[in-house]
Amino acid sequence: MPRPGPDPTFSAAPGPRTADLVADAVRGGILSGELPPGTPLREEELSATYGVSRHTARTALARLTAERLATAEPYRGVRVSLLDDAALVALQQLRCALETEALRIVRERGIHPPGIDDALDDLARAEDSGDWPATLEAHARVHLALVDAAGSPRIAEEYRRLDGEMHLLLTHVRPAYGPGALTVEHRAYVTAALADPERAVRAHLDHSTRAILDSRR
Repeated sequence: MPRPGPDPTFSAAPGPRTADLVADAVRGGILSGELPPGTPLREEELSATYGVSRHTARTALARLTAERLATAEPYRGVRVSLLDDAALVALQQLRCALETEALRIVRERGIHPPGIDDALDDLARAEDSGDWPATLEAHARVHLALVDAAGSPRIAEEYRRLDGEMHLLLTHVRPAYGPGALTVEHRAYVTAALADPERAVRAHLDHSTRAILDSRR
Protein backbone atom coordinates (compact mmCIF):
# COMPACT_ATOMS: atom_id res chain seq x y z
CA MET A 1 0.00 0.00 0.00
CA PRO A 2 1.17 3.58 -0.54
CA ARG A 3 2.14 5.54 2.61
CA PRO A 4 3.86 3.49 5.31
CA GLY A 5 2.07 4.77 8.39
CA PRO A 6 -1.08 6.52 9.66
CA ASP A 7 -1.45 10.00 8.22
CA PRO A 8 -3.24 12.64 10.33
CA THR A 9 -4.60 14.20 7.15
CA PHE A 10 -6.98 11.26 6.77
CA SER A 11 -8.19 10.97 10.34
CA ALA A 12 -8.72 14.75 10.57
CA ALA A 13 -11.02 14.91 7.56
CA PRO A 14 -14.81 14.56 8.05
CA GLY A 15 -16.53 11.22 7.33
CA PRO A 16 -17.25 10.87 3.59
CA ARG A 17 -14.34 13.17 2.74
CA THR A 18 -11.96 10.78 4.51
CA ALA A 19 -13.07 7.92 2.27
CA ASP A 20 -12.47 10.18 -0.75
CA LEU A 21 -8.91 10.90 0.43
CA VAL A 22 -8.16 7.21 0.95
CA ALA A 23 -9.63 6.35 -2.46
CA ASP A 24 -7.56 9.16 -4.04
CA ALA A 25 -4.35 7.82 -2.48
CA VAL A 26 -4.96 4.23 -3.57
CA ARG A 27 -6.09 5.39 -7.01
CA GLY A 28 -2.80 7.22 -7.35
CA GLY A 29 -0.91 4.05 -6.48
CA ILE A 30 -2.86 2.06 -9.06
CA LEU A 31 -2.44 4.56 -11.89
CA SER A 32 1.25 5.14 -11.19
CA GLY A 33 1.89 1.40 -11.40
CA GLU A 34 3.01 1.28 -7.76
CA LEU A 35 0.09 -1.09 -7.12
CA PRO A 36 0.20 -3.48 -10.09
CA PRO A 37 -2.79 -5.47 -11.36
CA GLY A 38 -3.79 -8.25 -9.00
CA THR A 39 -2.48 -6.52 -5.85
CA PRO A 40 -4.78 -7.29 -2.87
CA LEU A 41 -6.48 -4.24 -1.35
CA ARG A 42 -7.40 -5.23 2.20
CA GLU A 43 -9.64 -3.23 4.51
CA GLU A 44 -7.47 -3.89 7.54
CA GLU A 45 -4.30 -2.74 5.78
CA LEU A 46 -5.93 0.42 4.49
CA SER A 47 -7.29 1.12 7.97
CA ALA A 48 -3.83 0.75 9.54
CA THR A 49 -1.98 2.60 6.76
CA TYR A 50 -4.23 5.65 6.76
CA GLY A 51 -5.42 5.59 10.37
CA VAL A 52 -9.09 5.30 9.43
CA SER A 53 -11.93 2.99 10.41
CA ARG A 54 -12.63 -0.27 8.62
CA HIS A 55 -15.93 1.26 7.49
CA THR A 56 -14.10 4.18 5.86
CA ALA A 57 -11.65 1.79 4.20
CA ARG A 58 -14.57 -0.29 2.91
CA THR A 59 -16.24 2.83 1.48
CA ALA A 60 -13.01 3.81 -0.29
CA LEU A 61 -12.73 0.34 -1.81
CA ALA A 62 -16.34 0.47 -2.95
CA ARG A 63 -15.59 3.70 -4.82
CA LEU A 64 -12.58 2.18 -6.54
CA THR A 65 -14.64 -0.87 -7.44
CA ALA A 66 -17.37 1.35 -8.91
CA GLU A 67 -14.67 2.98 -11.08
CA ARG A 68 -13.53 -0.52 -12.12
CA LEU A 69 -10.02 0.21 -10.90
CA ALA A 70 -10.54 -2.57 -8.36
CA THR A 71 -12.42 -5.85 -8.56
CA ALA A 72 -14.22 -7.64 -5.73
CA GLU A 73 -14.11 -11.42 -6.07
CA PRO A 74 -15.80 -14.05 -3.85
CA TYR A 75 -13.33 -15.62 -1.41
CA ARG A 76 -10.47 -13.48 -2.77
CA GLY A 77 -11.50 -10.02 -1.59
CA VAL A 78 -10.71 -6.83 -3.48
CA ARG A 79 -7.76 -6.59 -5.87
CA VAL A 80 -6.40 -4.06 -8.34
CA SER A 81 -8.19 -4.75 -11.61
CA LEU A 82 -6.44 -6.65 -14.33
CA LEU A 83 -7.68 -5.95 -17.82
CA ASP A 84 -7.11 -9.38 -19.29
CA ASP A 85 -7.00 -9.74 -23.05
CA ALA A 86 -10.75 -10.31 -23.42
CA ALA A 87 -11.65 -7.39 -21.13
CA LEU A 88 -9.20 -5.13 -22.95
CA VAL A 89 -10.69 -5.94 -26.35
CA ALA A 90 -14.25 -5.48 -25.05
CA LEU A 91 -13.38 -2.08 -23.55
CA GLN A 92 -11.78 -0.91 -26.78
CA GLN A 93 -14.78 -2.08 -28.82
CA LEU A 94 -17.14 -0.08 -26.62
CA ARG A 95 -14.89 2.99 -26.80
CA CYS A 96 -14.78 2.61 -30.57
CA ALA A 97 -18.57 2.51 -30.87
CA LEU A 98 -19.14 5.55 -28.64
CA GLU A 99 -16.33 7.71 -29.99
CA THR A 100 -17.08 6.87 -33.62
CA GLU A 101 -20.73 7.83 -33.26
CA ALA A 102 -19.85 11.07 -31.45
CA LEU A 103 -17.35 12.03 -34.15
CA ARG A 104 -19.81 11.13 -36.90
CA ILE A 105 -22.21 13.70 -35.43
CA VAL A 106 -19.39 16.23 -35.10
CA ARG A 107 -18.40 15.77 -38.75
CA GLU A 108 -22.00 16.03 -40.00
CA ARG A 109 -22.42 19.32 -38.15
CA GLY A 110 -19.08 20.70 -39.26
CA ILE A 111 -18.01 21.36 -35.67
CA HIS A 112 -14.47 22.03 -34.55
CA PRO A 113 -14.60 20.56 -31.01
CA PRO A 114 -14.35 23.35 -28.43
CA GLY A 115 -11.37 22.86 -26.17
CA ILE A 116 -9.62 20.26 -28.32
CA ASP A 117 -6.64 22.49 -29.11
CA ASP A 118 -6.20 23.42 -25.43
CA ALA A 119 -6.51 19.75 -24.45
CA LEU A 120 -3.76 18.78 -26.90
CA ASP A 121 -1.54 21.58 -25.61
CA ASP A 122 -2.16 20.39 -22.04
CA LEU A 123 -1.15 16.89 -23.08
CA ALA A 124 2.08 18.21 -24.58
CA ARG A 125 2.91 20.15 -21.40
CA ALA A 126 2.14 17.17 -19.18
CA GLU A 127 4.36 14.89 -21.24
CA ASP A 128 7.16 17.47 -21.31
CA SER A 129 7.05 17.74 -17.51
CA GLY A 130 7.12 13.97 -17.04
CA ASP A 131 4.03 14.24 -14.83
CA TRP A 132 2.23 10.93 -15.41
CA PRO A 133 -1.00 11.72 -13.48
CA ALA A 134 -1.29 15.00 -15.41
CA THR A 135 -0.64 13.10 -18.65
CA LEU A 136 -3.48 10.70 -17.84
CA GLU A 137 -5.87 13.58 -17.15
CA ALA A 138 -4.84 15.48 -20.28
CA HIS A 139 -5.22 12.36 -22.44
CA ALA A 140 -8.73 11.89 -21.07
CA ARG A 141 -9.58 15.54 -21.84
CA VAL A 142 -8.53 15.11 -25.48
CA HIS A 143 -10.95 12.23 -25.99
CA LEU A 144 -13.71 13.85 -23.93
CA ALA A 145 -13.44 17.07 -25.96
CA LEU A 146 -14.14 15.05 -29.09
CA VAL A 147 -17.05 13.15 -27.53
CA ASP A 148 -18.61 16.20 -25.84
CA ALA A 149 -18.59 18.15 -29.12
CA ALA A 150 -21.38 15.87 -30.39
CA GLY A 151 -23.75 17.43 -27.87
CA SER A 152 -25.21 14.05 -26.90
CA PRO A 153 -25.59 13.73 -23.10
CA ARG A 154 -26.17 9.97 -23.37
CA ILE A 155 -23.01 9.30 -25.35
CA ALA A 156 -20.97 11.57 -23.06
CA GLU A 157 -22.39 9.92 -19.95
CA GLU A 158 -21.63 6.40 -21.16
CA TYR A 159 -18.14 7.42 -22.27
CA ARG A 160 -17.37 8.92 -18.86
CA ARG A 161 -18.32 5.63 -17.21
CA LEU A 162 -15.23 4.15 -18.87
CA ASP A 163 -12.88 6.79 -17.46
CA GLY A 164 -11.31 4.66 -14.72
CA GLU A 165 -10.69 1.71 -17.02
CA MET A 166 -9.28 4.02 -19.69
CA HIS A 167 -6.80 5.46 -17.18
CA LEU A 168 -5.83 1.92 -16.22
CA LEU A 169 -5.48 0.95 -19.86
CA LEU A 170 -3.13 3.86 -20.53
CA THR A 171 -1.05 2.89 -17.51
CA HIS A 172 -0.70 -0.59 -19.03
CA VAL A 173 0.42 0.85 -22.38
CA ARG A 174 2.79 3.44 -20.86
CA PRO A 175 6.02 1.50 -21.61
CA ALA A 176 5.17 1.55 -25.33
CA TYR A 177 5.36 5.36 -25.52
CA GLY A 178 8.50 7.47 -25.43
CA PRO A 179 8.52 11.10 -24.23
CA GLY A 180 6.12 13.20 -26.29
CA ALA A 181 4.83 10.26 -28.31
CA LEU A 182 1.27 10.47 -27.00
CA THR A 183 0.98 14.10 -28.06
CA VAL A 184 2.30 13.42 -31.55
CA GLU A 185 -0.06 10.47 -31.94
CA HIS A 186 -3.09 12.35 -30.68
CA ARG A 187 -2.54 15.46 -32.80
CA ALA A 188 -2.52 13.22 -35.86
CA TYR A 189 -5.49 11.27 -34.53
CA VAL A 190 -7.66 14.35 -34.02
CA THR A 191 -7.01 15.54 -37.57
CA ALA A 192 -7.81 12.10 -39.02
CA ALA A 193 -10.83 11.51 -36.78
CA LEU A 194 -12.51 14.76 -37.75
CA ALA A 195 -12.12 13.84 -41.43
CA ASP A 196 -12.95 10.12 -41.32
CA PRO A 197 -14.24 9.00 -37.91
CA GLU A 198 -14.98 5.38 -38.72
CA ARG A 199 -11.54 4.64 -40.10
CA ALA A 200 -9.52 6.84 -37.72
CA VAL A 201 -11.10 5.74 -34.43
CA ARG A 202 -10.77 2.07 -35.26
CA ALA A 203 -7.15 2.48 -36.38
CA HIS A 204 -6.28 4.47 -33.25
CA LEU A 205 -7.80 1.98 -30.83
CA ASP A 206 -6.48 -1.03 -32.74
CA HIS A 207 -2.99 0.45 -32.40
CA SER A 208 -3.23 0.87 -28.62
CA THR A 209 -4.80 -2.58 -28.23
CA ARG A 210 -1.96 -4.21 -30.16
CA ALA A 211 0.64 -2.29 -28.14
CA ILE A 212 -0.78 -3.62 -24.87
CA LEU A 213 -1.23 -7.18 -26.12
CA ASP A 214 2.32 -7.22 -27.55
CA SER A 215 3.74 -5.96 -24.24
CA ARG A 216 2.16 -8.97 -22.50
CA ARG A 217 3.72 -11.56 -24.75
